Amino acid sequence: MVKVRVDNQFIDLKPTKIICLLRSYVAHAAEMGDEVPGRPRFFLKPPSSLLENGGSIVIPEGVEELHHEVELTIVLSKGGKDISVESAMDHIGLFLPMLDITARDLQKEVKGKGLPWAEAKGFDTFAPVGPQAKSPKDFDWKGKRIWLEVNGEVKQDSNTDLLIFSPARIISDISRIMTLEAGDIIMTGTPAGVGPLDRGDKVTAGIEGIEPLEFNVI
Repeated sequence: MVKVRVDNQFIDLKPTKIICLLRSYVAHAAEMGDEVPGRPRFFLKPPSSLLENGGSIVIPEGVEELHHEVELTIVLSKGGKDISVESAMDHIGLFLPMLDITARDLQKEVKGKGLPWAEAKGFDTFAPVGPQAKSPKDFDWKGKRIWLEVNGEVKQDSNTDLLIFSPARIISDISRIMTLEAGDIIMTGTPAGVGPLDRGDKVTAGIEGIEPLEFNVI
């Protein structure tokens, strides 16, 4: 369980599931050598991968290639099944920045064998959370700079307008496959510029209009 600040209060994030979009920016799909999907595609991270702002991202034993991915993230205020695109925004409680940390070497191995990605995405500390979240009434997700720096050097720098699928479309499509629940987290995917993290690195990342997140790598 981790806390984020909303206005002047702290709330606990207690998702049943963390749902992560893949290849949701054209440039990121290109840098990974993958096709752009025709509809939102996703995988799951366990809630145990959440890491509160200011903590340390742990490189697991045996992992030789760890990558950063900054993402616009949604926390649902209410769930549902077969949610329409038109009503999907009513299900969003909060927006915040998060990181999807990836053991890229493990991911390449399992992808090559046609196996699931869970072991590459699900380690403890692999879902760092920003310190602040904002409600939709205080934050418009459109046209926001999304960025990440490692040791002060910009690595990812894009705009949320480049998302292939809107948050409403993402929520609607996922809800046609699985029932969504209040508190569930949806990470909408990362822009181009993903790259390696090493022990001793300091990661700073954010989305325009929301307080940035900061983490160390150990």
